[in-house]
Amino acid sequence: MREDLAKPRSDPPGAIFVRFLKFGALAWGGPAAQIAMIKSECVDEEGWVDEETFKKTLAVYQVLPGPEAHELCVYFGRIRGGKLGGFLAGLGFMLPGFLLMLVLSILYVEADLARHLDELFYGLKAAVGAIVARALVRLSRSFIADVPLALLAAAAFALTVLASASFALVLLGAGLAYELWTNGSRWARGAQSVALGPAAMMAVAAGAVTLSLTAQIFWEGLKAGLVTFGGAFTVIPYLHDATVEGQRWLSEGEFVDGLAMSGVLPAPLIIFSTFVGYLAGGLAGGLAMTVGIFLPAFVLPIFFHRWLVAVAHNPRIRPFLLGVAAGVIGLIAAVTVDILDASVVDVPTAMLAVAAFLALNRWHGKLVVVAVVLGCGAIGAVLQMAALV
Repeated sequence: MREDLAKPRSDPPGAIFVRFLKFGALAWGGPAAQIAMIKSECVDEEGWVDEETFKKTLAVYQVLPGPEAHELCVYFGRIRGGKLGGFLAGLGFMLPGFLLMLVLSILYVEADLARHLDELFYGLKAAVGAIVARALVRLSRSFIADVPLALLAAAAFALTVLASASFALVLLGAGLAYELWTNGSRWARGAQSVALGPAAMMAVAAGAVTLSLTAQIFWEGLKAGLVTFGGAFTVIPYLHDATVEGQRWLSEGEFVDGLAMSGVLPAPLIIFSTFVGYLAGGLAGGLAMTVGIFLPAFVLPIFFHRWLVAVAHNPRIRPFLLGVAAGVIGLIAAVTVDILDASVVDVPTAMLAVAAFLALNRWHGKLVVVAVVLGCGAIGAVLQMAALV
């Protein structure tokens, strides 16, 4: 790949921040719409990189951890303003969604937003089930390229649903299984050189450390930020496993409410982590979770871009990453079942979820997701009020 980060700096920090703040304020419609908006201005209009470089860079960020739209902003900011430019571009892109989600989180808790808007959330939750199910289909088409990957995804789903297997073990097992399937003979020759002792000792030591609540929230956010292979939707199963099933900081219903609110905001879906952190630990928790989950999306493009390119294009590493991605698909499928169980509570919500899924599958415009979420919310509110009459 040609290294465009060597281009001379040409934009002042303030201009970079304002440009990407604008992107953040207009970031409706999910990752595909966000990426299209960024490409239109930075590649098609400004010509900061050529088409081929953009495609290769996007491919890197789609395979590796982090929300790819945010990482593209950091990448372009890095090109135009060095490391500071990369930081300001990423900050500008995430800031509008973060502030809006923080305000909604405060209202949700302090003003008991859920109770006052029960009628609206009735339909919103149905839309969330459809959004996650549609993401599952889209990601499956992107990452499930052969029968072994499909079997790994199915195994990850079964282990999560039936055996409550650890998130990390499922992903590690899926990655290693596909690596062995692809390069089994090479591993057989070098098996005697593998040593797990140091890694095991580090894991035990990390588990023995007692952290404050805020530090625990930050740590869960950081781990989530490091396992979001394939885009922001892949963070859902990890946060669900860590905060609902594991720490029990949130209920299933509250988790779905956070996803519902994030669906109408101009931001990467991953911004719902702010809501998760706020419910877990107040303002400090919301900030800690957000910083933790976005930290890799800043650090990796700013400091490790060349290394990331090498990893993504290394044929010896790629099978492991594809296996991990298949495991993530299975985990998303398991969480989709939980979300649908919490959001589809009767025949009307089932019909809303099906209609929302069909709409998302049929139309792909910038505001389709927002229209579907708000439409389901409005229809649900009407149905609830009619039932009370």
